[in-house]
Amino acid sequence: MSGHVTGATAALADRLPSWVTLLRAPNPGPMTLDGTNTWLLRAAPGEPAVVVDPGPADEGHLAAIAAHGPIALILITHGHPDHTEGSARLSELLGGVHVLAADPAHTIGGEPLTEPGEHLGGFGLEIHLLNTPGHTADSVCFLVEHGEERVVFTGDTILGRGTTVVAHPDGHLGDYLSSLELLSAYTGIPALPGHGPALADCAAAATFYLAHRRARLDQVRAAVAAGARTPADVVAAVYADVDRSLWWAAEWSVRAQLEYLGVDTGESAPGVSGLEHM
Repeated sequence: MSGHVTGATAALADRLPSWVTLLRAPNPGPMTLDGTNTWLLRAAPGEPAVVVDPGPADEGHLAAIAAHGPIALILITHGHPDHTEGSARLSELLGGVHVLAADPAHTIGGEPLTEPGEHLGGFGLEIHLLNTPGHTADSVCFLVEHGEERVVFTGDTILGRGTTVVAHPDGHLGDYLSSLELLSAYTGIPALPGHGPALADCAAAATFYLAHRRARLDQVRAAVAAGARTPADVVAAVYADVDRSLWWAAEWSVRAQLEYLGVDTGESAPGVSGLEHM
């Protein structure tokens, strides 16, 4: 049986590359773990930096990012507020730096990210777009190369601890499984997530996530076969090991699972807001 995962799903990275700095936002919580990870990438001293996920609209956090200037570009992994709320203000603090995201609603001064493998920026770094929908429809990852080193910035597609929610109806389980398959090819490449610690092997984490999701699907099938009729019924049967205060979040993933399995509950889905892991 698949239980609730709270620990790391792959070995932790023993260090960050010298050209990567972590600035963690002060927004810890059950769904954001230690807080949102804002990543700052700089190829060499004096080179313009690239920011991945500015985080919430916390003036102290945004000022701390801006203090690492010069900064030439802001990238967004997905549109949940704990990753994007500070984007416009950070762009303003930096004199109008472009913000690039898959969703036009979170893109400022440039074109939305649409082309898989698209090369972004430069600044002494090779940054490539990986389209990884599933957690949300607009979720992307970034494969970044500098010299002989490569890392994948995974947003909330892969977290540093635990597993992520499929934020139905915006998120889609079929898309998410495909995205994990894509990420499972990056063997031995560190995953730098949107929350939690860096992981040593993106492929190992993605493979664990795939196995976990498939085990959950088996549990959902069994719950429906045993008479569960609503998403809440399924949550009670399958997520009994999860704190009840998080069952509302588990219900998002259950709705995505039931949709994937073709089970019609006859209920409308609740709205999606900025929430992360399950």
